[in-house]
Amino acid sequence: MNEVYFSAAFVQSADALPRCPESIREVAFAGRSNAGKSSAINTITRQKKLARTSKTPGRTQLLNYFSVGMDKHFLVDLPGYGFAEVSKSKKKEWQAAMQQYLTRRDPLVGVVLVMDIRRPLTDSDWQMLELQQEGHAELHVLLTKGDKLARGARIQTVHKVQKELADAGVAATIQDFSSLKAEGVSDAHGVLDSWLFGSQLDL
Repeated sequence: MNEVYFSAAFVQSADALPRCPESIREVAFAGRSNAGKSSAINTITRQKKLARTSKTPGRTQLLNYFSVGMDKHFLVDLPGYGFAEVSKSKKKEWQAAMQQYLTRRDPLVGVVLVMDIRRPLTDSDWQMLELQQEGHAELHVLLTKGDKLARGARIQTVHKVQKELADAGVAATIQDFSSLKAEGVSDAHGVLDSWLFGSQLDL
């Protein structure tokens, strides 16, 4: 576990790629609305209110930047997707913005795709995966709300998702996670460490 994430701090929001801050390396968190993305960020950073959480789908509408450890190293909370309450035009705007960010944002080194372990790989998740695959960033799948399933079912779901991704030619690491019980934090930190800091872990 790396305590550097516990001092993460909000820096700014951006509504488009040109307004993103200068960055050396960043990792983006993406996920369907209500998949537990903001809660996962808060659990990973041990800060209850760092990323905004809401029962209202689609609350996060901007790219929210949080600094971690070294200068110009960030975690980025992306807008949620897959919510029915938003118009088709808004969904198209979101898709265009995400495609631009995921394919043209040079400092982006990794994407953490957050999915509810009870409902993984929805159509919306596959659409996000298609966008992620167009870019150069690596992929880590975080199956949240693991506390909702028995251990055997959690393991089975992880293996099932891993196989479906492999069959689709998608390279990814994968883990189960529980914000409620703070399970899987060390594994998530390990992935973030390798992407953001590499061998520079003596922060």
